[in-house]
Amino acid sequence: TGVGWAFMYALKSPTRNLQELRSLQDWYLKYELTAVDGVSEVASVGGFVKQYQVTVEPEKLRAYGIGLDKVRRAIKRSNGEVGGRLLEMSESEYIVRVKGYIDDPVQLEKTAVGVRDDGTPILISDVGRVELGPDMRRGLVDLNGEGETVGGVVIVRYGANALDVIERVKQRLEELENDLPEDVEVEIVYDRSGLIERAVETLQDKLIEECLVVSVVCILFLLHFRSALVAILVLPLAILLAFTVMYKEGLGANIMSLGGIAIAIGAMVDAAVVMIENAHKHLEHNKGKKPHLEVIKDAAVEVGPTLFFSLLVITFSFLPVFTLQAQEGRLFKPLAFTKTFSMASAALLSITLAPVLMYYLVRGRILPENKNPINRLLAAMYHPIMGFILHSRLASVTVITGSLFAVVATMYPIKQLGSEFMPPLYEGDLLYMPTTLPGISITKARELLQQTDRIIKQFPEVKTVFGKVGRADTATDPASLSMMETTIQLNPEADWPAVDITDMEGRLLAHRPRTSDELVQAMDRAIDFPGVTNAWTMPIKTRIDMLSTGIKTPVGIKVSGHDLPTLQKIGEQIESVVRGVPNTLSVYAERVVGG
Repeated sequence: TGVGWAFMYALKSPTRNLQELRSLQDWYLKYELTAVDGVSEVASVGGFVKQYQVTVEPEKLRAYGIGLDKVRRAIKRSNGEVGGRLLEMSESEYIVRVKGYIDDPVQLEKTAVGVRDDGTPILISDVGRVELGPDMRRGLVDLNGEGETVGGVVIVRYGANALDVIERVKQRLEELENDLPEDVEVEIVYDRSGLIERAVETLQDKLIEECLVVSVVCILFLLHFRSALVAILVLPLAILLAFTVMYKEGLGANIMSLGGIAIAIGAMVDAAVVMIENAHKHLEHNKGKKPHLEVIKDAAVEVGPTLFFSLLVITFSFLPVFTLQAQEGRLFKPLAFTKTFSMASAALLSITLAPVLMYYLVRGRILPENKNPINRLLAAMYHPIMGFILHSRLASVTVITGSLFAVVATMYPIKQLGSEFMPPLYEGDLLYMPTTLPGISITKARELLQQTDRIIKQFPEVKTVFGKVGRADTATDPASLSMMETTIQLNPEADWPAVDITDMEGRLLAHRPRTSDELVQAMDRAIDFPGVTNAWTMPIKTRIDMLSTGIKTPVGIKVSGHDLPTLQKIGEQIESVVRGVPNTLSVYAERVVGG
């Protein structure tokens, strides 16, 4: 699908023309990269497809009595190879092969299309001429506003691990570059692996931070490092066990799967903490009367079953998520799987490993709960407040009334909150998708594309600008010439320079690096062409929106009816009304009867 557009590259050469670059893409890079495991398709875009164009003269065809269909059949018949089986000669066998593929216009000119009365063959050169020329094209690409180029789009197979596929593609691409002509260079213009790695790395850092916070809290409230070590050890082991199950089930480490572990961490450590506190209580009351093993055993048996089944309840609470279908199912099932695996692992370790660790680690001088300064401070704050509320009728009524009022008061802001399928994800790259009126020629579209790309490349935050007009050679891209797609790779935000931040009237507000929203606003102000409606979004988000709704922006209005001119008129009226809605960046009504 279009969501599989995970990697794009462009070919550059100071000496070769677009036809030569397209031939290298179509007959070399395309086939080699398609063979990479996990790649569904490699789509070529831009340049000129090489053609042998035969221009016949009708008068000569009529003079020789030859029809156009006969010329076509002759060309088709003459361009091919056939086998002649074997030839035995001098006690050896030779494979006979007739080479007939055309690789020069002169060869095509010598193709016979008929015979004269005297037996002399009628050649194509007798009825017309043969020239090299480009195929009619419905798409082109531009790099950094410097002019047309040739590109390739690597489409990842449905269900494949995008990160692994992209790494294999980049490795194979490096190998293939060694066999390309020295003056041909391959430049990566879109790489989704950067987003995946950044997202996973951020979530991994948060997982480590959560583990550290849990460890610190355990140490502070237990004031016994070896006791806290029980919970600290159980947590990463439960996560490791969950990762093991993920590996066996073929689940990759992505935002949603790691998010399931992140939201489970707090509950995963609860059982170990409760069991340790219960062991502390038993040791406090025992005072050496029973063997240490018996005390730990009694403490574990007392709360172990309850803790185990409480964790199982949390484990099964996510089972309804597995009934989700379509987009929501693919989005949330990895989270539900990892949450279930994590809680199940924690439940198992709470009744197996935790008691064993308690026996070896919960020893020595155990500080009673009332001797812990933090516990004493919290108890000193909690007991008077609760005592006052429970013993004072007025205080109890006030608290209950205040709670009910708080619940009722939240109803208004809840109704004012908007809703969306999922929160926006900043991908680190931008997609500029202007739309022109239908019927624009490919020459004018190329001119607009190069002008907009050149303007965007002038921004210091931009790394590469890869613009596309029309469609690539793939069924996943049905774009027309009136639709442009410019993929903007941005430099790391740490490298963004400080610039003057101004308002809509040009007044200076600050001197600092731009935010991503401010960068989009600045680009939108810089690109102002009559008849061009700007739309700024991000690559993955746009692919998902277009695949699910057919609309490339977050908000769209669909008008249905039987008469196309009437629909277009209504759409234009809606366009003029919606343009005045606050926070509307751009509005465009499709001209369905133009072009």
